[in-house]
Amino acid sequence: MCKIQAIKRTFTLFLLIFLSSMVLTGCWDRTEINDLALILAAGMDKGKNNNIELSVLVFIPRPQQSGQGNEMSSGGSSGQSFVRSAEGKTIADAMARLQEALTRKIFWGQSEVILIGDKLAKKGISEQIDFWMRHSEPRIRADVLVAKGKAKTVLKAIPELEKDASIQLRKIVKSHIGVRVTVKDLLQMLSHTSNVAVLPWVENLPPTQMDKKKAIPIIKGAAVFKDGKMVGRLSDKETRGILWPRNEMKTGVITISFTGEEGSISLNLLRSHNKLIPSIKNGKWSMRIKTNADLEVFQNTTEFNLFDPNVIKKAEKKVVYEIEERERLVMTELQKKLNADILGFADEFEKKYPQIWKKNRDQWNEIFPEIAVSFDTKVKIQRTGLADEKHKRGAER
Repeated sequence: MCKIQAIKRTFTLFLLIFLSSMVLTGCWDRTEINDLALILAAGMDKGKNNNIELSVLVFIPRPQQSGQGNEMSSGGSSGQSFVRSAEGKTIADAMARLQEALTRKIFWGQSEVILIGDKLAKKGISEQIDFWMRHSEPRIRADVLVAKGKAKTVLKAIPELEKDASIQLRKIVKSHIGVRVTVKDLLQMLSHTSNVAVLPWVENLPPTQMDKKKAIPIIKGAAVFKDGKMVGRLSDKETRGILWPRNEMKTGVITISFTGEEGSISLNLLRSHNKLIPSIKNGKWSMRIKTNADLEVFQNTTEFNLFDPNVIKKAEKKVVYEIEERERLVMTELQKKLNADILGFADEFEKKYPQIWKKNRDQWNEIFPEIAVSFDTKVKIQRTGLADEKHKRGAER
């Protein structure tokens, strides 16, 4: 009797195992990494006959070579990248033509940089951005930049420190030395009432004498868009001027000097907070840009003793002047030349005065250039470092 029960239990166990295996999911439809062409970055340029030229920086994984202990221990994989291009009536059409020329399936999941050539930017980018938002694979958090000349040329650049142009550009935009805009940010800016946007401007540094084949991509200023088309550029100094009102100034060094005094003082930004305060009185529109910043002294080559409170106040006053001078410079460019509200003035007026805004929103292009802009900047030097004997002697004189 016991033997029969044992046989039944064994049979039941085998039956359960067999049935369980029938419903378990397998990996029959998986895609191996060796079957994928990993896209690291993409570039869009104006092609022939109103076509779009799509260029992609493709990474091909390679198996590890024996003896590469460092890469193996860190989990890295060796590989190589190359740039491939194709033209089409649309981005989707160009991508299909690219796929025809590649033996591996295009995979957008690793793409973190999108470059737009300046000729295409001037023609208009709204239709191209539509592709990146609709396609399920590309990341909407990918950084978008405008390239001087052709985007394809920038993708082909070989940086000195990084493996490829995509890593170079990603690290630069993450350093917060300029504007940073993702696909999602760009779409939101273009959908606002003012319909303006600003994107980082990329240029290739000329090849060095040491290696005439290598060009290095850098970010140098910003490109301004209105109604989906590039309408102008901002210099490095002007770009820093827009970072303060946009509350995007995270890091930076400000160097000040004084008339009649030798040397200069360099200060590092510790933190900053900025706020836009709109006002409408007696039919006049105005905006106050309020800034609070804390800094520390990086270097002092003057004879001033920074332990002297009067010297600190003088330095803080000079820093305030430098910040507001940059903001005035960029406001002149935005209001009088480009008529582009990339600082978000329209949003602030709509929040505070919804009824007035509703009546005047169609006249915003006429209102924005006439807005009176004022500045309220407060600076605090928190750390001065140690004063050496030279500065002490200078203070005694």
